[in-house]
Amino acid sequence: MPERRIRTLGSYSRMALAVRGWGFEVILTMSILVLWHVGTFIDGDGMGVLFVGAAGIALWRIPGLATRLAKKLRDQSCRRWFCDVLISCGVISRHGQIPKVEAFEKTPAGERVRLRIPAGFSSEEIEAVGPSLAATIGAREVRVLRDPGNAALAQFSIIWRDALSAPAPPWPVPTGSLWEPISLGIDEDGNPVRIGLPERNLLLGGEPGAGKSAALSLLIAAAALDPSVHLTLLDGKQVELAPWAGSAEHFVGPDMEGAIGVLKGLCTEMDRRYATLLAAGLRKIKPGGEFGLHVVAIDELAFYMRGGKRDERNELTETLRDLISRGRAAGIIVIAATQKPSSEIIPTFVRDLFSFRMALRCTTPEASDTVLGQGWASQGYSASTLDPTARGVGFLLAEGAVPVKIRTHYLDDATIAALTNRAERARGGGSQ
Repeated sequence: MPERRIRTLGSYSRMALAVRGWGFEVILTMSILVLWHVGTFIDGDGMGVLFVGAAGIALWRIPGLATRLAKKLRDQSCRRWFCDVLISCGVISRHGQIPKVEAFEKTPAGERVRLRIPAGFSSEEIEAVGPSLAATIGAREVRVLRDPGNAALAQFSIIWRDALSAPAPPWPVPTGSLWEPISLGIDEDGNPVRIGLPERNLLLGGEPGAGKSAALSLLIAAAALDPSVHLTLLDGKQVELAPWAGSAEHFVGPDMEGAIGVLKGLCTEMDRRYATLLAAGLRKIKPGGEFGLHVVAIDELAFYMRGGKRDERNELTETLRDLISRGRAAGIIVIAATQKPSSEIIPTFVRDLFSFRMALRCTTPEASDTVLGQGWASQGYSASTLDPTARGVGFLLAEGAVPVKIRTHYLDDATIAALTNRAERARGGGSQ
C-alpha cells in the first residue's frame, strides 16, 4: 500500500507539497521587503533601514510578541520536518495529498501532532505504517489515535522516551473538595491523569507487589483530606488501611459479620438519602447540599467475597452489589481492590457496575480482562505484559473509553503519616 501511494506522487510536484509549509516565512519576508521599499520610496535607503529597524524594535519590545513569533517559526519548522517524514513513508492519499498538521506541541515524552486526514484516507492507514514512521525518525514508538468526535482528525504521538520508566512526580495533595478531580498519576506522554470520583465507582486489581495498595492510598487520602466526606474502610488484612482509621466512621478488619453489618447500614443510609431527595424533588446530591459524599474503600476484596460461610458470602455480595448499583446518585462511592482478580472474586455482574477500572500487573491475560472487561487483552491492553518491576504501572479504563497506560503517584510511609495527621486535625481529632 505505501508503494502505491509513492507512485501516485509522480503526477504531483514534491516541491509543491514542500512549498506549502513555507507560507508563514514567505509572508514574513515579504512584509520586511515591503517596509524596506516603503522607506526607500519616502527617503532613500536610510529611511528603509529605519523602517525595518523600527519594526524590529517594536517586535522586541512588545511583551510576548517575540516569543510568539519564535514559537511560530519553530512550529513551522517542525511541521515541514513531519511532512517530509510522511512523504518518505508514503503516507499520501490517492489524490496526492498528505495529512495536514494542524497543531504541534511538546509533551514530557516527546511530541504530539494533531492531523487533519485528507479525502480518501483514514487514521487507520497511518497507524498501519506506524513502525515505518518510528524507524524513519528514530523514535521509541509512535501512536495514532482517531478523534472520537471527528474521523477527519487524528492525534499522532511521537514517543522519544518512556515516561513511565521513572517514578511519577510527587502527588499534588488536594487542598479542596473531593468534588474536584484527583491526580492519579501520569500517562505514557508524561501528562497528568485526573479522575473525578463523584457518581463513580472504581475497581483496582493486580498481583501482589504491583502497586495496588499505593494507588488505593491516593484515593483514600483524597477522601480523608476533605472533612465533609464520610469514610468507611473494610480491610481484609487490617493493616493496609489502618493508618486512615482515625478519619473513618467505620473500620472493619477480617470480620465477615461486621462487614455485612456495615454494608447493610450503608444501604439503609442510601435509602434514607433517596427518600430525602424525593421529597425535595431532586435526582441526586450536589456540592454543598444536606448530604456529603460517602466513600467506601475495600481492600482485599477476595477475603469478603470468598471468606466465611456460603450464606455470608452471598449476603455480602448481594449487599455490595446493591450499594454499587444504586449508590452513585446518593453520593456513595465504592472503591474496591483485590490482588486476586478472577471471575470467582469479581463476578461479571459486580465488575460491570464499576465505571472506573484499573488493572495493574496481572499474571495472566484472563486476570487482566477480569478487571478491565472481556476482550481488552486481545486488543493489546493486557496487564500481564507489564514489567513486573514497574510498580504502580497499569491500564486505566474510564467511562468505557480505551484503556490508558499510566503510572500512579506513590506515597511513602512518612508522607502517609503526615497526611493522616492532617486529615484527622481537619476532622477535629488528632494532635493539635
